Amino acid sequence: MKKINTVLAFFAGAFITFGILAFDNKKQTEPYILIHEKDIAVQQPGPHNGGGSTIAFPFFEKTKDFKMAFRKRILKPGSSIGYHLQEADEIYYILSGNGEMKMNGESFPVKGGDAILTRPGSSHGLKPTGNEELTVIISYQLK
Repeated sequence: MKKINTVLAFFAGAFITFGILAFDNKKQTEPYILIHEKDIAVQQPGPHNGGGSTIAFPFFEKTKDFKMAFRKRILKPGSSIGYHLQEADEIYYILSGNGEMKMNGESFPVKGGDAILTRPGSSHGLKPTGNEELTVIISYQLK
């Protein structure tokens, strides 16, 4: 129960913070937008030349005047998010599975319930370990 409350508190804080940044005090034409992940799922290779097979869920990608990326990605065994330089703050929240994150040349394990904030100027990549999928939420402010 404590883990569920921690996860819910994390998402509530992230939604409020990024919502404030994303809407930038502009009047919106829609009071809310509901997107079902089944309607936006797309199979893609791992981003940043990570390779392998992933399923991306680019929530709100086509929303006008929305300045935030909020994505779910399922990394299948053998896939990865390729090692790349970070240009803005980015949050990775591990929903399920086990993986390995490489950050500035050093690797460490990650698992469901972990949140990683990658800061500008750092380099990182992420891959599942073992034979199970790694599911993550990725969020950052768009330019």
